[in-house]
Order: sequence, then C-alpha cells, then structure tokens
Amino acid sequence: MASLNDIRSTFLDFFEKNGHRVVDSSPLVPRNDPTLMFTNSGMVQFKNLFTGTEHRDYKRATTAQKCVRAGGKHNDLDNVGYTARHHTFFEMLGNFSFGDYFKDQAIPFAWELLTQGFGLDPKRLLVTVYHTDDEAATLWKKVAGLPEERIIRIATDDNFWRMGPTGPCGPCTEIFYDHGPSVWGGPPGSADEDGDRFIEIWNNVFMQNEQLADGSLRKLDMQSIDTGMGLERIGALLQGKHDNYDTDLMRSLIEASANVTSSDPDGPGKVHHRVIADHLRSTSFLIADGVMPSNEGRGYVLRRILRRAARHAHMLGAKDPVMHRLVPALVRQMGAAYPELTRAQSLIEETLKLEETKFGQTLDRGLRLLDDELAKIPEGADLPGEAAFKLYDTYGFPLDLTQDALREMGRAVDVVGFDAAMTEQKAKARASWSGTGEAKDAKIWFELAEKDGATEFLGYETETAEGVVQALIRDGAEIGSAQTGEAVQIVVNQTPFYAESGGQVGDTGWIRTDTGLVEVTDTKKAAGVFIHIGTVCEGAVAKGQPAKLEVSHSRRGAIRANHSATHLLHEALRGALGTHVAQKGSLNAADRLRFDFSHNAALSAVELAKVEAEVNDYIRQNTPVETRIMTPDDARGLGAQALFGEKYGEEVRVVSMGRQDGSGKGADGKTYSLELCGGTHVTRTGDIGAFVLLGDSASSAGVRRIEALTGEAALAHLRAQEARLAEIAAVLKASPAEVVERVKALFDERRSLQNEVASLRREVAMGGGGAGPEAREINGVKLIAQVLKGVSGKDLPALIDEMKGRIGSGAVLLIADTGAKPAVAAGVTADLTGRLSAVALVKAAAEAMGGKGGGGRPDMAQAGGADIAGAEAAIKAAEAVIGG
Repeated sequence: MASLNDIRSTFLDFFEKNGHRVVDSSPLVPRNDPTLMFTNSGMVQFKNLFTGTEHRDYKRATTAQKCVRAGGKHNDLDNVGYTARHHTFFEMLGNFSFGDYFKDQAIPFAWELLTQGFGLDPKRLLVTVYHTDDEAATLWKKVAGLPEERIIRIATDDNFWRMGPTGPCGPCTEIFYDHGPSVWGGPPGSADEDGDRFIEIWNNVFMQNEQLADGSLRKLDMQSIDTGMGLERIGALLQGKHDNYDTDLMRSLIEASANVTSSDPDGPGKVHHRVIADHLRSTSFLIADGVMPSNEGRGYVLRRILRRAARHAHMLGAKDPVMHRLVPALVRQMGAAYPELTRAQSLIEETLKLEETKFGQTLDRGLRLLDDELAKIPEGADLPGEAAFKLYDTYGFPLDLTQDALREMGRAVDVVGFDAAMTEQKAKARASWSGTGEAKDAKIWFELAEKDGATEFLGYETETAEGVVQALIRDGAEIGSAQTGEAVQIVVNQTPFYAESGGQVGDTGWIRTDTGLVEVTDTKKAAGVFIHIGTVCEGAVAKGQPAKLEVSHSRRGAIRANHSATHLLHEALRGALGTHVAQKGSLNAADRLRFDFSHNAALSAVELAKVEAEVNDYIRQNTPVETRIMTPDDARGLGAQALFGEKYGEEVRVVSMGRQDGSGKGADGKTYSLELCGGTHVTRTGDIGAFVLLGDSASSAGVRRIEALTGEAALAHLRAQEARLAEIAAVLKASPAEVVERVKALFDERRSLQNEVASLRREVAMGGGGAGPEAREINGVKLIAQVLKGVSGKDLPALIDEMKGRIGSGAVLLIADTGAKPAVAAGVTADLTGRLSAVALVKAAAEAMGGKGGGGRPDMAQAGGADIAGAEAAIKAAEAVIGG
C-alpha cells in the first residue's frame, strides 16, 4: 500500500520528469493575496504569474501545497471530525503552466498519472467539462477514449473558475472516481450527486479568459493551467478507504491521540480523535509559519482551533494538556516533506502546551456555566445568544466551540442574539473610550480597530506582503484618497512593517497600489492599529485598494542587528558588572544602538574592553536566535530578563541567543541571553557582523548609558579610526605602531617648553633678572604693585612668592593684562597677616576693575576683573586698604 508520503512523491516526481519545477509549498499566511486569511489552494502563490504581473525563471511548476480552511468564507471547521472528507488542514497537489502548455497536454498528463502512475482503473473514471468546452470534451475522447456518457457537461459555475469579479478565469474539467453501485450516490449534475459513489479527485482549470467589469469575456494572450488534487482524498482512494481519516498518515495521528488519552481510537470517542488529529496538523503548521494565538485575525482562528481540540481531549478524559505530546508523531509523518515543521518543533510544542494549559483552567467552569444556562431553558431549545456571549466574553469560548458542544446534544445557539450582544458590547466600549493628550487624539485608531480589527503583523516572517488599504487619515480624520505630495497615514489589514515599540524604531519603506506609490517614513501603533506615516510620491492612493508593502530591507537588517546586539550587551554587562544591572531604556535604530542600565560608576577601560570582547565572542559563535511563546511568569521562571517600561499580556515572546559553558563558548548548550521581547531579530548571532562600543556616559542618577555600533556601521567606524591613525602617523612621520611613543615624546617636549616659557615670563615680569619693581611704603607697609603683560593669571602666585621673598616684609599686588578679562592676585608676608589680609587687597582691586568676589588665604588671594582700564584704580584701592 502506497503511503501518503509515497503518493506525494510520486506526483511531484512525475511532473518533474515532465519539465516542471518542483516549487516548495508557500506559507499558510499568503504574502500576495490580502483577501485571503490563509492559503487555501495551490494556485495562491502563483496568482501574480497568472495575471502576468510577476515573472520567474520557469513556466511549468508542480507543488504539494499546505492549505488551511478554517476562517473567512473558506471555513470547514464545523464539519471537521464528523464527515469523511472535511479538514481544517489539507495538502493540495498541483501542476501549473504559465503560458506554456494548455489543454492538449494538461489532460494527457492527468490521465497518464492517474491510470499508469497511480494504477487507477480507467473504467472507474469519468469527467465533467463546462458545457460549452467542446475542445476539452474532444480531448477526453481522444486521449482517454471516454464515451460520451462518461463526459458530463455542466452548465453551472461548478465547472467555471474565476479569480474574482474581474480578472483571469476559465472552464474546468473535473475527474471523478466511481466507487460502484454498492455505494449510494449519483454522478455529478444529478439529483444524488452529494452521495459518496462518485468522488471528485482532480480539478483542471483552463485559464483562457479575462472577465471584464461589464461581465464580458476576453481571450487571454497567455493561456495557463491550474490544477489541484487533494492528497488526503486521492490517498484514501489508493489505499482502498472511503474515509480520509483512515489513511495511513491520519490513522497514525489518531492512534497517537488514543495512546496519550488511554482510549480506544475506534470507540465512543472516535470523533474526538479525528478532531484532535486534524487540528494537530493545522495548529502545528500555522505556528511553524509564524501565526501565534491571539484575540485578533489569524491568531484568533488558531486559538479557536486549539481550544476546540482541547475540549475534545477533555471529553476523552484528559486532565492534562495532550496536544504538545502529539507533535513528535506529526513531525515523524510530515517533517521530511515540510522541514519547517522540524525546525519549529520546540516552538510548536511550547505554544500548544501553553495555550491548552491556559484554556484548561477555564474549561470546567465554562462547561458548568453552559450546563447551568441549559437548565434554565426548555429541553431542546436553543441556547440564548446572551448566554453564548457570556461564555465567549468571560471564559474565552468561541461561538463555534459552544455550537460544537451543543451539536452533540442535538441543540443549537441563538446566533442572532449572540451577534446582538457582541454589537452592544462594542458600542459600550466605543462610548467609554476616553483619554488625554495623545490618547484622546487616538480615538480614531480605536474606532478603526473596533470596525476593522487590529492590524495583523507579518514582519517576523517577511519584509514584503500584500494588504488592503482600510483607511487613509489626515489631521485626525478619514479621507477617501491622497494625491502626489500629500502627507497621509495609512492603515492596512496586514503589514510587514514593524511599529515603534520596546526601543525599536518603526520601519520605513514603500506602499504601492495600482495608482500610486507612498514612501513610508515611520510606523507607529495605537489601539492595535499599525499606522504607516508617509507621503504620496507618485500618483494617488485610495481607500479599498490592494497594496504591495515593502519594508526597507537594508534598514530593517541594520535595526535587527542592533536589537540583537543589545540583548548580548545586556548579558555581557551583567557578567562584567554584576546582576544588579537592569535595562532602563534603549534605542535600536538603523545607525546605532543605545542602552541605558542601572549602575553607579563609570566603566573602566578594562571593563569596556571585556564587554565588547564578550559580545563579539557570541556574535562569532553564530548560533541560532530562537523565539518561544510563554506566559510572563514561566518566562521569568526560566530567568528571562524583562524590558524596562514594557507592558506584557497573557503571552510573551521569549528570545534566546548564544550557548555558553564555563568559558562562554557554548559547549553544554546553556542559553546565554534570554529576554522577553516583541521586536525583530537576526536569524543567527553571526548576522550582527561586528560590535564596537563608542563609550560610556552618565544618563541620570544611578543610570549609565552605552552607545555602540554593529555591522557595516561598526566596520565604517573602525575604518575611519584607521584612516585617522594613518593621517596622524603621516604627520608625525612615524609608522602607526610608533604613534603612541611619538605622541608621548611630543607631550614631554611640550611640557618642558611650557616650563621654560613660564620661567622666561617670570624673569621678564621681574625686570629681566634685575632688581624688579620698587616697593613703596604705605602706613609702615612696603607695597609692590604692578601691571604685567605677557603673563597669565596662573603665573601670578609664583611671581608674588618671589617678590615677597625679595622685600622680606610687606605686600604685593599684581595685575595680569591678558588681553581679555584681567586677573589680579595679592600676597602678604607672614609677619603682617595679623593686621593685613591678602583677601581684602584682592577684593578691593577686583571691584575697582569691575569684578566681583575673590578669595584665598590671608597670605595669598586671587580674583578676576572685567576691564584692564581700571588697573590704576585697582592699585589705589589696594593702597587705601593698607592706609586704613
């Protein structure tokens, strides 16, 4: 029996041998179709190739595409587990031609693979064609030899595919397998077509027309092929099963569920096991593709699926979380085909365990509330909408989970009443919104969030995406469009742009629509809404337009490097200075990083060098940077550092990087840095490139600040330093290695010359070595008073000491004419300080020259004047002090 893995490989190998490029499955979050919540078919990633807006280096492709249908208009959630062929997750096998081959090759490819590659009995196969597609009908007769009665013409849209109201479209031909008369049902197009006798296994879309706005069709210049065959469905057929859940892959997951819950896989809990097996696949693949549980958008759909699975596990008697214990079984089955599942295994397990643990704490109370509410109403009556809303609002029970629980009792929910209660709550929330300053101005963002939901952030996984323009804002009000040159704030349903938060600056980049281009200069966030701030630089943009969003890749890369380096820096500082170090603020910009931390003293050169070296050690270690989702308490329990000023919800992203042993080289696998962080980071520490500390300074009392560079900025800084060193060496006529010694020698020479100059100045001031200025006697005290040029204020004390030595007993007053503000100093010999103070002399002199204050000791004092023109008055003022 061929396994599903074998069938997948057979399909891809067949088309590869026939000139097709095997293309990896695209993520479950569509990057090129903002109208879709999840990728739901194989053609999604090729949409732009079909329309001609994108070109690749191949014209034939084949894929095994992972798909989810659990939200929006493609929602199979309610039927999962209860029917044979409904899934939230499935694989779509497909082959595609982009203007290469058409019907005359697509039909033979399908027939050959089904009848020869998979060995299906041709007599069991029949096809449908669009009722006007004579070309396809003729080909089926020619290629497969099908008689007219096994080529069924369908006149409805069941056999005509459209990409949308306008755009590429074309007729389909579907291939069905006949299980025989023992199974009830009729052929397609008959009254009994919903039976299980005739099962569709393959759909070929012939994309040959363009539908115009007026409803008319135009033949496309590039005619293409889009096919799809569900792996689970063809697998069941080839394995002789009538139920997709009986295939080998699904059966292995069901048995794993039965094992962890100690229950019979085919007993009374059969439906529960089927739900768990299906939901294990969808939740695991969504998490692997970057979707995390939340209360908005895709994250909310994921949460609903998880909680639905948790309830079914609970009904099997499981008291503890079980979903995470099933992940290894899933990885064994599908990890080879989808390596992203293996890479994200630990993240998937932790996320499932966290979510199921949280929900398990409220599940019993919620179910008791449901029982209490049911007891209040007549047997068989619908559950009131208000009660269902209370379950949702208080206990986090999605409506479909309540409906699922009631379905097993043969009961339903008053959905109209539920919607009314939801509307009432939103109205109350809107009415109670208030604030001051920016919060008050942000009312419009709250209103947009309430109307359209929070913006879905895709930027952890991609830097390009498509979205729909939900709103254009100018001066706090919505506008319909914006023209070239106009500043505007743009809101889209999903974005790769990171909004300023946690010290990381907002992204810049471009938003392009069919009619215009906006340069985004900043991105901020309010009430869960991402605000793209920019200017229309080409054409015009309008509300409702599809848009392509592209982050400035080089800038984001530099920001990521700086943010990841900040985490390593934080840990290096704790190691060098002590565990008291805690983050007090940060800036992660494109050109630099800044990190504020608690510490009372400046870092020494040795400490700075140690920190810089340690950060670079972990950069060169080049280990993966990993992200996990945990509760804040669990994260802190692991030792994760929280970011200063950051507010945390029920779940946090925990970023870990670096592996350490006793020498910090990572031998034992211990995590080096572990922090709670919602920012974007490098994939591996080596992506940071290099780390250079610029210095340490005081930020505020008890807080130090370090600034640093990474990557190209760090290398540019080092190159500039080398250039300056080379320039200095050239001036000194020395090699770079000799610069330090040469500079030291120059400083020594300068100091010697300064001392020599000072000595000469003093000699000049003293009369060139002669007797110097004469002393005059006032009130029995000898006084030398003189105005000196060519000396500075700092030269005066030495000159005064020398003059005091010459006169033996007396006072000295010297004024330095510096060409700017004059300096004045006074001295009194020790025998006279009892009756005369140098401080009094200098104060009187300084005031006479327009100065104030002055101070010192009784034997030596200094002050400053304002105007040298008052020098003679200053001398007279000093004489007056002596004369009494």
